[in-house]
Amino acid sequence: MKKITDILGLKEKESAAVAEKLNELLANYQVYYQNLRGFHWNIKGERFFGLHAKFEELYDDAVEKIDEIAERVLTLGFTPLHTFEDYLKVASLKAEKDKSDADSTVKAVLNNLEALIKLERQILPLAEAGEDEGTIALITDYISEQEKLVWMLTSVLK
Repeated sequence: MKKITDILGLKEKESAAVAEKLNELLANYQVYYQNLRGFHWNIKGERFFGLHAKFEELYDDAVEKIDEIAERVLTLGFTPLHTFEDYLKVASLKAEKDKSDADSTVKAVLNNLEALIKLERQILPLAEAGEDEGTIALITDYISEQEKLVWMLTSVLK
């Protein structure tokens, strides 16, 4: 049977590089997701209601992206990371702990988004080299959404 990359018309070597970087993105999204859950659970103060709801919206979105990233790795014919041990080895994002006020949680989300966007931008040239339009479309959509989110979150800070 043909390899999936042959069926899709993709280059094996370039697809392997994309899958590796997608796995790095996946690991970072898992940490981002858990950070958002913690902020949602622990937020306090006068902006509680707005941020509590926003963090839930963001972690629901992160779960969808986690699934899409893992499925993209599979689509390219590779295996997505799937243990917390692997995520923590690969991720550059760190778990945020003991943050419950509005400004520190929003700043942490912005820092996480900065790292995710940087990583996503690193994936684009790899996908372009492999003529991988599926990955390019996925990542470009993420960046567009996150750029708007960064603008909105920076508007929340004093």
